[in-house]
Amino acid sequence: MNWISEWALPKIKTLFGAPREVPENLWHKCPACEQMIFHRDLERNLHVCTHCGHHMRVGARTRMDYTLDEGWQRIELPKAPQDPLRFRDQRRYVERLREAQAKAGQEDAVVVAHGSIEGNRVVAAAFEFSFLGGSMGAGVGEALVTAARLAVLQDAPLIVFTASGGARMQEGAISLMQMPRTVIATRMVKEAGLPFIVVLCDPTTGGVTASFAMLGDIQIAEPGAMIGFAGARVIEQTVREKLPEGFQRAEYLLEHGILDLVVKRGEMRATLARLIGLLRTPERVVAPPPAEPVAEPLPALPAPEGPAVPA
Repeated sequence: MNWISEWALPKIKTLFGAPREVPENLWHKCPACEQMIFHRDLERNLHVCTHCGHHMRVGARTRMDYTLDEGWQRIELPKAPQDPLRFRDQRRYVERLREAQAKAGQEDAVVVAHGSIEGNRVVAAAFEFSFLGGSMGAGVGEALVTAARLAVLQDAPLIVFTASGGARMQEGAISLMQMPRTVIATRMVKEAGLPFIVVLCDPTTGGVTASFAMLGDIQIAEPGAMIGFAGARVIEQTVREKLPEGFQRAEYLLEHGILDLVVKRGEMRATLARLIGLLRTPERVVAPPPAEPVAEPLPALPAPEGPAVPA
């Protein structure tokens, strides 16, 4: 009998207590600079790297928490038909869909909410990239149409945070039909005289870029966000030219007039509040300048007395 294992170790464990399990997600590695960041520091900095400023991807509900005032409410969306084409590749599409729903805790790739930003009432929609790459199917199209109708009903601006790989090909032509549907939804908001603001996050590509994402009254992007339609290699093979470095990044698009602003995540809330205030404040009626006083004509002098002088 080994007295160390039978007597000494149990005494030591009793003295110091059982070893505590250390969670595996206490530290996060920045994908840009590869520095390790403590999870509380990362959350405090809104998931922006404290070393290099890289903006990491965040979920839809986290983005709502970062942007909207406390107390925002999520809108229940109408259910779209699932797997209308009975699509199957290596797995059935309906299985992939159910797995994504269980993982993300939502029905589809968009969350719609209403609330306020620094007291300014808004309706917001945010894409969840972890839900099948934020792809746009019938459910996403229905969510954006619902958000547009709610904005018109509440007389509030519509803000959409995009993060998507494009149309959801498992739904075929049905997914492509969401492009004109979302364009019509933006027209509903604009015809009601309400601001439509798009915040393009990393990544925004494919059919989302080719439809409503480029139709905002104000186009904003986060730093370093990849924005485009097709991949860089596909474009180079098509045009047979070497493209500039970073031509699909937010900073390049800002320089060439595609975007209006590139705003850091920590400044996004204040920037949106300022823009909404400017777009929603009624124009001031400028009073005309006071008319200059008109000088009264001098009275005519009386004619001199005496005989008239012959002409």
